[in-house]
Amino acid sequence: MDDFAEYVTARWPTLVRSAVLFGCRPAEAEDLVQTALERCLLKWNRVRVAEDRDAYVHRVLINCFRSARKRRWHGELPSATLPETAGADETAVVDDTDAVMRALDRLPADQRTAVVLRYYAHLSEQQMASALGVATGTVKSRLSRAVKALAKDSHLAELRASQ
Repeated sequence: MDDFAEYVTARWPTLVRSAVLFGCRPAEAEDLVQTALERCLLKWNRVRVAEDRDAYVHRVLINCFRSARKRRWHGELPSATLPETAGADETAVVDDTDAVMRALDRLPADQRTAVVLRYYAHLSEQQMASALGVATGTVKSRLSRAVKALAKDSHLAELRASQ
């Protein structure tokens, strides 16, 4: 179990950020990652000997995310604003992260997932294919379509101009 604890400690931030980029709010992302890691812990002997642990865990995370999105009622939902920040002018802080998140929101779910796994989680195309349960060619075409859509996104044009 020590290797599970080490894995979780090393991968927790990346997994949570991946869940946020899939479309979860930060608190929801932490819950989702916790659920995925609980499932992995129950099958840790299988995960430990997997050809690629990261791909395996991301596959579980994606499945948990999809399952959570299929439900009509999501249970308790975390508040977007804390009471002490309620009423703050949130429009004053429009940054690069917001533009990227809005651009990702406009992508279809399969393309968004591919972009997150490739460019954020840094999985190879083969790891992504394993995590998504699709052929490597499918991964390549999803990434290609997503990159073309992001290149045309007007909200990201401002970011490209400022660099």
